Amino acid sequence: MTAPAHPAPPPTGPAPRRPVWRDVSLSAVTAGAVAVLVAFAGPLVVVVQAARAAELSQDQLSSWIWAVALGSGVTGFVLSLRYRAPVVAAWSTPGAALLVTQLDGYRYEEAVGAYVAAALATIVVGVTGWLDALMRRVPASVVSAVLAGVLLRFGLDAFASLEAEPLTAGVVVGGYVLCRRLLPRYAVALPLAAGVAVAAAGGSIDLTGTELGLAAPVWTLPAWSGDALVGLALPLFLTTMTSQNAPGLAVLRGSGYEVPTGPLIWGTGTASAVLAPFGAHALNLAAITAAICTGPDAHADPRRRYPAGLACGVFYVVLGLFGATVAGAFTALPPALVAAIAGVALLGALGGSLADALSRPAERDAALVAFLTAASGVTLLGLEAAFWGLVFGVTCRAVLHRR
Repeated sequence: MTAPAHPAPPPTGPAPRRPVWRDVSLSAVTAGAVAVLVAFAGPLVVVVQAARAAELSQDQLSSWIWAVALGSGVTGFVLSLRYRAPVVAAWSTPGAALLVTQLDGYRYEEAVGAYVAAALATIVVGVTGWLDALMRRVPASVVSAVLAGVLLRFGLDAFASLEAEPLTAGVVVGGYVLCRRLLPRYAVALPLAAGVAVAAAGGSIDLTGTELGLAAPVWTLPAWSGDALVGLALPLFLTTMTSQNAPGLAVLRGSGYEVPTGPLIWGTGTASAVLAPFGAHALNLAAITAAICTGPDAHADPRRRYPAGLACGVFYVVLGLFGATVAGAFTALPPALVAAIAGVALLGALGGSLADALSRPAERDAALVAFLTAASGVTLLGLEAAFWGLVFGVTCRAVLHRR
């Protein structure tokens, strides 16, 4: 099956300032729900791993989940409403992966101090506009190619899931194809519902041992040490900026949304600083989940996709209130179901970014270098593939078209 090519039609400007309810659609709300589903069923697992590696208490883990979900939800909701663009915030997955191996080497109070320091550095970058100035020098074809490379594995995983769960994944993938033909506006919502129903009927969803309960935020007084600032705060800041915020901006730019970069960066940095004492390690712009909300499956009209960001924010806040309870519920979903849903939800964005990346013959070589680098998953000097995709793509274009 070939993903539908939808070159991102650049919005002619911000959405008209009319009542939000007139722009809300089921497809946009579904996109927001799927984005949260993917975040809780995937990246949240890394947070749980980091907490277990550092031997944090269940209350501290619950507070951590509450903080990152609340911060992501409120930040994304406010920015989406302010700029009428589907801005999705999230917690730093590479940052959490870093903590899996590093967090147990410091006192928890020192780790919280490192979180605050990294957040303050993010605010400085947002206020000064350094990242915005850098991103404006990256060709649009390279940006789209990096996005396509990041999304490729999700499309591949959707079809690979057919081997593990033929019936459940088959219902999702087959339902997506049928809905694209018959009910395109519900091409994600209906397969999602059908996949969950089939998995539940087959006994693949096990919720035993999951108890419903509200999270209780746990305040930790930050402490600062030179070791934690150098060994934890600095790599956390660099990883979040290069592996999350830069690709997150690429997603928005690749979808045609020219949102001011500064407020997005210092907004997420401020939320991180406020919620760090409760366990939030780093909040940033989302990339993968943002692509779900900025793609054509959210809405055919790019100016009516911002309700997906609003819905995503609401779902984040509601689910975050239940902390670790929600983590247990989402990890109970079959991995094949999550992979299939994430894959079909991102097919439109993948097709559009590929079409845009290869639309300029003169920049095709650079775009291919960026695409393959980002898709490779390579990690160099502790920096993720998306960052190197931007670097190698821009370098290749400069060498081939140097003036």
